[in-house]
Amino acid sequence: METQPLASASPPFSKRAARRMIQRAFVLAGRERNVRQHIRETRLTTLWRIEDWELSWTVFLDRGRIALERRPAKHPELTLTWPTAEEFFLQVEAGPAALEQVEREGDISDWRTVQIVLKTFFDCLREVLRDPVDENGDPLI
Repeated sequence: METQPLASASPPFSKRAARRMIQRAFVLAGRERNVRQHIRETRLTTLWRIEDWELSWTVFLDRGRIALERRPAKHPELTLTWPTAEEFFLQVEAGPAALEQVEREGDISDWRTVQIVLKTFFDCLREVLRDPVDENGDPLI
């Protein structure tokens, strides 16, 4: 069963399903050796937001580990924002070319650190969108 890429319409799943797929993509991104090596000396708190869905999550980069918390951080060092879920998922589908379109607030050096995490996250999320199951084979949607 092949999933079509997301078109300009809203994603065909709920916010809850999107949250589960996002969590799964972060788990997969955190397992990537290249990412772990890139952030091995980093301690950084980031906030990622999809405004129209009022969906926010905190991503902690802590010495080679990625930790995700579903609550927004009060004092993030870097904030990544997407105005709409549609725009977020279109950027996921676009891949590396879309990284510069992400709205961000914070130090430019932090952005350079987070770029590799975001690229790998987008890659992992594209795969999860094509095959939305968890590690046990249970559907995420």
